[in-house]
Amino acid sequence: MEIAARHYGNPGPLTTHARELVFTPDSGPQLYAGLALMMVVLTWRQRFLALGAAAGIDVVFALVRWGADADQKFGNGALWVLWGCALFALVKLRGRDRVLLLQGVGLGLLLVLGNQTGDTWLTITSETRPEVLDPYVVTADHALGDPSWLMGRAVEATDPVSSHLLAAIYGQLPLAAALVALYQLRHVATERRFPSHHLVRTFLAIGLLGPAVYMIFPVVGPIFAYGADGGQWAVANLWPDTVPSVSTPGPIPFDEITPRNCMPSLHTAWALSLFLHSRNGSRLMRFAGTFWLVGTLSATLGFGYHYGVDLVAGVVFALTVEAAMRALARGWDRSASVLIAYGAVVFVALLLSYRFLPVEMARYPWLFGPLLIAVMGSVIYGCWRTTKAWEREAAPKAEQPEQTQLVTA
Repeated sequence: MEIAARHYGNPGPLTTHARELVFTPDSGPQLYAGLALMMVVLTWRQRFLALGAAAGIDVVFALVRWGADADQKFGNGALWVLWGCALFALVKLRGRDRVLLLQGVGLGLLLVLGNQTGDTWLTITSETRPEVLDPYVVTADHALGDPSWLMGRAVEATDPVSSHLLAAIYGQLPLAAALVALYQLRHVATERRFPSHHLVRTFLAIGLLGPAVYMIFPVVGPIFAYGADGGQWAVANLWPDTVPSVSTPGPIPFDEITPRNCMPSLHTAWALSLFLHSRNGSRLMRFAGTFWLVGTLSATLGFGYHYGVDLVAGVVFALTVEAAMRALARGWDRSASVLIAYGAVVFVALLLSYRFLPVEMARYPWLFGPLLIAVMGSVIYGCWRTTKAWEREAAPKAEQPEQTQLVTA
């Protein structure tokens, strides 16, 4: 990604990461989320020391920026502490202590670098895909009743309450994911090991794999292709008041700035993975996971960022990636191969239908609308049934050491 970004005259993820050690960071909360993930391997005393050191370094940077009349942002301290812990592990620690701390640092840096790599992906999509396929997607979306237009009107009718609430939910999805991940990893420091599978693994996999689909199926979204935010590049200013009529679709040219980041909806994929990983938590955690899923789906449609068919593809994509990550953690077998192959086939079939059958989908919504929901539902059911079987298989193995100990006693 660094080489590809340099080829197009942009700084890559490694360059951006190095700059944030000294210069103003783009996302302070993201850097502190990475620090928080690293601190799951530390004792409480070490956590307070690490957080205090990060805050102290940020205060020094703030004073320097204040003297230089520069933008006041925070986050450098978190990055310095992350790399400082890596150096401390390599120089001072040995054995399991070194491995555990380096795993924690790696987890935190993966979150930071994953986000920066995703930003690079988006830049590349806008510069390498001069044409977008929104007319195909908006035509196919008629099969679902044009949900983005419906939600857009609902948000407008309830503005500003709905828009402020949905914007907060949409923008703070990474923070919600970090909280769920911290809940899952809360015992790492005492157990001295990471769980075989947790939310961060799925989150990163979705963020790294999803943009590759953007390159194959570039779409900018209704607010840009059919709304005011598209400016002179928009087909017309129709969203959310007027639904485009059914016509023979074709690619349309678009600017070199707007990311082609709609197909599939990764916000839907991330919110769904957060929902799935919150199911084994407390009642509050389960409620928060449901709240963020519903809020994120409403925001992606209500703000005109996605079409309904984007969300369907995002659900199938998320479940397939989640199944693959769980299979890697538990060990690959036939059930995993069948489930992941089925999810991949359905995902490819959805993309092909959006591209080559959009007019038929729009003309026969009574057929294709329920069919889209049924196909998505089949992937949901397949994932639920297979993962439940995996959990039943894992339960006796987890109880085996306790039974052995009782027999020995």
